[in-house]
Amino acid sequence: MSRKPVPAQSGDRSRAELTFDRPQLMVQLFGEFDRNLLLIENRLGVYITARGNRVQIEGAAEAVAQARDVLTSLYNRIVRGEVIDTGLIELVITQSAEPTLAGIISAEASAPPSIMIRTRKKTIVPRTVAQAHYMRELLNNDIIFALGPAGTGKTYIAVAQAVAQLITGSIQRLILSRPAVEAGEKLGFLPGDMKEKVDPYLRPLYDALNDCLPAEQVERRIASGEIEIAPIAFMRGRTLADAFIILDEAQNTTPAQMKMFLTRFGENSRMVVCGDPRQTDLPGGMSASGLNDAVGRLEGVEGLSVCRFGSGDVVRHPIVGRIVEAYEGKDA
Repeated sequence: MSRKPVPAQSGDRSRAELTFDRPQLMVQLFGEFDRNLLLIENRLGVYITARGNRVQIEGAAEAVAQARDVLTSLYNRIVRGEVIDTGLIELVITQSAEPTLAGIISAEASAPPSIMIRTRKKTIVPRTVAQAHYMRELLNNDIIFALGPAGTGKTYIAVAQAVAQLITGSIQRLILSRPAVEAGEKLGFLPGDMKEKVDPYLRPLYDALNDCLPAEQVERRIASGEIEIAPIAFMRGRTLADAFIILDEAQNTTPAQMKMFLTRFGENSRMVVCGDPRQTDLPGGMSASGLNDAVGRLEGVEGLSVCRFGSGDVVRHPIVGRIVEAYEGKDA
């Protein structure tokens, strides 16, 4: 792709033109009925016209430069095989406004991703700098704590990495666990056997698995024991070797539960502990969160890494990031 700057108009108005090398990708870049371009226009206050594989941007000089960088980043992501959606566009716009991130994002956008995760159903590449760091840590450390708000990809990326290693045979089992703690409401008596009683708590883990593996493979691997999904209480007394072990919603563990879980670690294993320290659902009167306690005690221990995500790393619908920011500002 080449750039052809256009001389600025009167005042601080500016105009820039982009020419993209692969016209067949313009439908993905522009979106149906140019909705991606309209989103960028509305968010940055610029005017964009598109003809074939050429795009012209007009507006304030700073906004034009930002829109140019956003379109360049999105185009390079499409070339790499990423799917462009509203959440990703919002994320790239947000990052392009951050001086500390813009240079990094611009450099990474023009080159093939240095790290990716391949599963049966999709290839996952990092969408934020924090995700890229996290994905590298998943390869380099034995125990990883992933801390941050909902929607930052903590559990999803960990499940994808575990599935990839299960497919290649570098691990023999994938173990997914979660505390069976209600998020503020009382569910009452649940009928059925033990699996049916705890499945509602573990549904998000099934969703992540089904996004990485065909449904029949998920069922077959669960039936064979290659994939195990269980509440944290089921981990007591076990040593988990040759396994990729993920604990989700770890902020809802007690310090005793967290110590029990971490000491299940066995040979040739990897353990990922995911949670949001600011969103604890432990019943009143119980001890402090085991996640906060563990990070305070263990950060800096050799072989253990702590990855932190913020509201700027949220990759769900953009309103989720704004909600997180509003709550964090209120609590600050």
